[in-house]
Amino acid sequence: MRSLAALTAILCLTLPATLLAKVSASADGKLLRLDGGGVTYAMGVDEKGYLQPLYWGAALDAAAPLVAKAPGELSGFDPAGSITPQEYAGQGEGLVSEPGVKAVFADGNRDLVLKYRRHSVSGETLTVELADISRALTVTLRYTIDPDTGVIARSASLRNGDVRPVRIDQIAAATFTLPVGDDYRLHYLTGRHGAEWSQVDTPVTPALTVLESRRGSTGHGNQPWFAIGKDGQTSETDGPVWYGALAWSGSFRLSVGADNLGRVRISGGYNPYDFSWSLKPGETLETPVFYAGYAAKGMGDASRRFHAFQRASIIPGGAKAKIRPVLYNSWEATTFNVTEAGQMALAEKAAKLGVERFVVDDGWFGARNDDKAGLGDWTVNRTKFPNGLKPLIDKVKSLGMDFGLWVEPEMVNPDSDLYRAHPDWVLAFPGRPRTEGRNQLLLNLARTDVRDHLLNWLDRLVRDNDIAFLKWDYNRNWTEAGWPQMPVQDQQRVQVAYVRNLYHILAELRRRHPGLEIEGCSGGGGRIDLGIMALTDQSWTSDNTDPFDRLTIQDGFTQAYAPSIMMAWVTDSPNWANGRQTSLDYRFLSAMQGSLGLGANLDHWQQADFATATKWIAAYKDIRATVQRGDLYRIAPPRAGAATSATVYVAPDKKQAVLFQMLHSSMFRDNVEALRVQGLDPARRYAVRMLGGAALPDGVPGHASGAYWMEQGVRMKLKGDFQGAALVFEVMP
Repeated sequence: MRSLAALTAILCLTLPATLLAKVSASADGKLLRLDGGGVTYAMGVDEKGYLQPLYWGAALDAAAPLVAKAPGELSGFDPAGSITPQEYAGQGEGLVSEPGVKAVFADGNRDLVLKYRRHSVSGETLTVELADISRALTVTLRYTIDPDTGVIARSASLRNGDVRPVRIDQIAAATFTLPVGDDYRLHYLTGRHGAEWSQVDTPVTPALTVLESRRGSTGHGNQPWFAIGKDGQTSETDGPVWYGALAWSGSFRLSVGADNLGRVRISGGYNPYDFSWSLKPGETLETPVFYAGYAAKGMGDASRRFHAFQRASIIPGGAKAKIRPVLYNSWEATTFNVTEAGQMALAEKAAKLGVERFVVDDGWFGARNDDKAGLGDWTVNRTKFPNGLKPLIDKVKSLGMDFGLWVEPEMVNPDSDLYRAHPDWVLAFPGRPRTEGRNQLLLNLARTDVRDHLLNWLDRLVRDNDIAFLKWDYNRNWTEAGWPQMPVQDQQRVQVAYVRNLYHILAELRRRHPGLEIEGCSGGGGRIDLGIMALTDQSWTSDNTDPFDRLTIQDGFTQAYAPSIMMAWVTDSPNWANGRQTSLDYRFLSAMQGSLGLGANLDHWQQADFATATKWIAAYKDIRATVQRGDLYRIAPPRAGAATSATVYVAPDKKQAVLFQMLHSSMFRDNVEALRVQGLDPARRYAVRMLGGAALPDGVPGHASGAYWMEQGVRMKLKGDFQGAALVFEVMP
């Protein structure tokens, strides 16, 4: 009979890695590990009591000799305290790198030295408590690891056990450390309104790279996401990648840099800009969650792991989340000129195309005939809808679609009944100007009365109407972020309290209306992050709907976030953003690489347009589960000067795959290279067909093995400007 140890060893060799995820501690408590998804994350307590990061990368065996060792003084300029790698450091003892927390005690002391006190393990959660060496200030670090992807969730909470307040000037959700090296490269996402999701690749150096928003929301400018690879090693398909994203929808700060010994330090949390928190006796301050992971097979592997984690653990519903329906939004057709008859006519046209959700955008409420008035007065405009929304909703549902509505709850026009009644409800400083953006001001959700007012009218709106979907917009950044009703020392809490109350409204609204779905929007990609994603079902990627620009935008978006939530619309040509003219076929093929929507003015379409749209919507429904839930392979990313780009989506069971090829422009006698499909089962045979019903291009066989498609590839010789094609691969019986 085999021993228990022998049986355990056999099981460890035969069970999939997804069943072996665990959190563990050594008998003496000096070594703490998280293992899952082929990843190990380890830390240890050195002889001086510091919690040190020890390892983060590909899975190590249980006997790996990981030991924390306290360093000595390097020089008079580098005392031991300044060079000790710390898992989460206080700003003290000569620390010159980014701290986890920076505090000022009531007596003016600013020295904070955090050392290990205790830890506990409960299932897949590790909790570690750190404490200052003499003051009654403690930090609790929480860790979990996803068994399928190895994604780690980290957060921190700070508790004041003293009898006097402590001012917190900076606090991170987590800090990460990578080993010494001079060949790291940082990848991040930046941009502006209409040009979000631009990719930047830069060396990691001692010059700190700071990614931040000071706008009160995530912002269009920088994403709270990073990926770090190795120069000359890391590519789309190969090499190590460390990646992560902060789940926070307010002002944030991420920093990446090498310390004076060449160790890479990554830190992320609340932005200390215009932030301060007077931590009262007995009070605890919680941070957002910082999610981070490791991938051994390049940027593609990193994004696929992160997408899978988001689909399972972040997006509402997880594995049971509904497939995104094809929607129509009436904004570009009617703008503010919304009427019951006009919307009914558009709904009839949309339904004939196969649309499943009809959304009325801005202009249905209050005195809302332009963007200068009405925000805040969320009652149906009886001139436009004499009998309320019910006749339109009944019409939409009779056509086989559900009904959605645009809202912008956090905003108010000065020309509104709400503002005239409550001018003190907006973010503002007494006696100072109130800067308007898009003719509107920002309600102060940090106030509980404002929070409750917004929740109550949203609840009534959904309860009294058969509304399946809300498009939740947010169309300006913060200015004059005053909260004069609070004591001076607490006014800068607004940066955190506002976002927490936003999350409260969304969560409570979903609890009261379990079938309600919500789209997050902020002039496009101005507020997309893992925090808001946990409470919304989809995201409006960018106001720029040009199909060629969208290829780059979508490529950047999917570096960090799952295609299943990435809304992509077909709109009119020439496009409003740049005047570019493209065919309807090309527009559909671009938008079908995410969650498909339509925003074109159907009142201007010809019969041929309706036929084309009907064909492509039906084709999309045949592949959308693969696009939204499958693995994305970027086999030819859109780059400046490149003639073509291509993506492949592969279903989780590998029974279906879709290859999209998009041509910018061709030249005479182009001899295009084959596109090698990725992610198929090499041993299975796949039949191939053109999406949309066209004949296969010359030279493309009707069926072949997965190995053939991945090694030999496919050559589709597209000609002209702004052309596209898609191939569907399906396992043969």
